[in-house]
Amino acid sequence: MYYIYITKSLKDGSLYKGFTEDLKERLKVHNQGGDDYTSRKRPWKLVWYCTFNDKKKALAFEKYLKSGSGRAFLKRHLL
Repeated sequence: MYYIYITKSLKDGSLYKGFTEDLKERLKVHNQGGDDYTSRKRPWKLVWYCTFNDKKKALAFEKYLKSGSGRAFLKRHLL
């Protein structure tokens, strides 16, 4: 399974959108400071995720969520 997820920084409220094959481990890495970008804004809380069977579709959806249209979609439908 492939996951597209959104986490929220409990420090400043910012959102992070990402892709992983192991959601629990990825969240753990974010909260332990193992990623340059997310280490400055820890702790992180998982606010949404979606599973995919197809890696290409998952990556395409992640790319969409990071686009202007995708951010608008998030505001209207998910967050």
